[in-house]
Amino acid sequence: MAFIVPPPRSSPDAGPGRAGPGPGPEAPGPAALARWYEQRLGWATEGRAPVRLLTGIRFDVLELPAEAGHALLRRPVRTGPVLLSGGRVGLLVAAGGADELPGLLDWLEWGPIALDLTAVGAGGRITAPSPRGGGAGSPGAAVWLRPPEPRHGPGPALPALAGFGSSGGDAPDLVRLVDAAATECHRVRLSRARAGLRKGSPADQPLAFS
Repeated sequence: MAFIVPPPRSSPDAGPGRAGPGPGPEAPGPAALARWYEQRLGWATEGRAPVRLLTGIRFDVLELPAEAGHALLRRPVRTGPVLLSGGRVGLLVAAGGADELPGLLDWLEWGPIALDLTAVGAGGRITAPSPRGGGAGSPGAAVWLRPPEPRHGPGPALPALAGFGSSGGDAPDLVRLVDAAATECHRVRLSRARAGLRKGSPADQPLAFS
């Protein structure tokens, strides 16, 4: 399930001190960006430039290579908000999900494989994307691929374990999301290994991917 924010509308009464539908057509300053996240989503921030979102309070983040992340978004798997930052895709999950990742990977039999699938949890920080979505800011700046919805109650349902951090079973399933993410990370790993062997190894050398 993708969480989509409708394009912000201009509002004559949404002044600098109010939480309007979005911070304006240009990239907002640090104070305005931090205020937007705090007032519209209820997310804690570090309000100095660059603005960072604090993890482990309202959400954790699973991080994987951008190639694997884009492939994951083409799969029929439910996610929460998704961002792109510095060549990594971040999947927002329920707070506590970062601690569950190593055990889930072991249980799903991905544990022995180096997947480049990591997590940011309690005490962590991620760069805050512009709420206006793709293309905002300088090249390489953090952007939302699947933006969060401004809260209209308890906030968006984030991927969680059944019975852990979920809201009445409405949240996407964390186990399925982790398995899909691990699968795409493994595919990227195999693809890079094959490319490396083609460039630097004899044609008859066997491929070893485990």
